[in-house]
Amino acid sequence: MNPIYLDYNASTPVAPQVLDEFLPYLKNKFGNPSSSHSFGVACRAGIEQARERVAGLLGCEESEIIFTSGATESNNMVIKGIAKAFGKGKHFITSRIEHPAVLEPCRHLERFGYSVTYLPVDRFGMVDPADLEKAITPDTALVSIMHSNNEVGTIQDIKELARIASSRGVLFHTDAAQSVGKVRVQAEDLGVDFLTVAGHKFYAPKGIGALYIKNGRKLLPMMHGAGHERGLRPGTENAAFIVGLGAAAMLAAPIVDDEGARQRKLGQRLYDGLRDSGLKVHLNGHPEKKLPNTWNISFAGFTAAEVMDALGREVAVSPGAACHGDLVEPSHVLSAMGAEPSLARGAIRFSLGRETTEREIEAVIEQLRKGLKK
Repeated sequence: MNPIYLDYNASTPVAPQVLDEFLPYLKNKFGNPSSSHSFGVACRAGIEQARERVAGLLGCEESEIIFTSGATESNNMVIKGIAKAFGKGKHFITSRIEHPAVLEPCRHLERFGYSVTYLPVDRFGMVDPADLEKAITPDTALVSIMHSNNEVGTIQDIKELARIASSRGVLFHTDAAQSVGKVRVQAEDLGVDFLTVAGHKFYAPKGIGALYIKNGRKLLPMMHGAGHERGLRPGTENAAFIVGLGAAAMLAAPIVDDEGARQRKLGQRLYDGLRDSGLKVHLNGHPEKKLPNTWNISFAGFTAAEVMDALGREVAVSPGAACHGDLVEPSHVLSAMGAEPSLARGAIRFSLGRETTEREIEAVIEQLRKGLKK
C-alpha cells in the first residue's frame, strides 16, 4: 500500500500554485517592504495583494487583517493584548476544549491575578449559549471560543455566542484555525471582534497566519519596534510567506463549498465502511455541525495505539489519546465531552484533504478490517 496521508488537521502540504507565487519573493523580489525604492515597492505590493485576498476569503475589509506567524501568535496577541488593555483583576471566558494556544495563555493570566471561566461542553462538544450568558460578569473583558474543534471537528454556534457577548458589551474572539479554508467563514456575519487564521491548515506554508481585528477594536502590542502591521507586530514582514497565505486564500475561496461536500462524503464512507466491516465504532463530536473533513472515530475494544499498529506506518493519522508506557490517557477534549474512558482511549482522528481519494479510503477500511480482526 502506498503511503496515505489522513492528518490534514495537523498540517497540509503547500499547494503548487502557492509555491509558484511565493518563491519569487525568496529570489528576485527580496526587497524590504518598508523601503521606498523599486525593490521595496514590489515587495510591499505583494503583501497588500495578499491582505486583499485574505480579507476576501473572510468577507472583511483589508484594513482589518494583520499578518502573524500563525494561530498561536494570533491567539496570544488577542488574549494578552486585551489583558494589558483592561488591567489586572479582569475576567476572561473560554471553553474546556480549546487548543493549548488559547488554554495556556489563559492559564498564564491566572498566575498574574486574572480570573478565567472554562465553560463546559455537552457530549457533542457544543458550548451551551445559556452557560455563556450566566458566566459573563461586569468584569468580563473577553470571550474566546473556537470556531471548530481541531480533534472532533464540532463547529460552535459562534454567531449566537458572539451576539450574547456583544449584548453585554464584551469583546469576542474565535480561533478559526481549523475552519478557514475548509468551511465558509465570514467574520462580519459571525459578529466577532477578533478571528484567528492559520496558513498551514489550508495549503499555505507553516509559520504564517493572520488575525482579523474588527475596525475600531484596540489591542495593546506585546512587542514594540518600528510599527509594522498597525503597530501590533513590529519587524520586517515575511513577505514570501505572506504572499503564500494570500495565494492559499485565493485558491480556497471558490472551492471551499464543493470540496467540503466531497470530503464529507468520503468521511462518511470511511465511517460506514468500518461499521459495515463488523468493527464496533463510535463517532465523536457532533454528527452534523462539524468540519466536513474531520472524523474522530473510537474503536471499541482497542486502544489508539493498537489501531495505529493495525494501520501500519504507511497511513498517517492522529491518535485521540496519549500513550505513556502502559497508561493511555484520553485527550482533554474527549474527557471534557464526557466520553466513556474505554472509547476515548481508542479514538483516532482521520482528517481528510483535497488530495484524499476514494481509493485511499477503501484501502484504509480494508487495512483496519484485516488488522483489527487479527
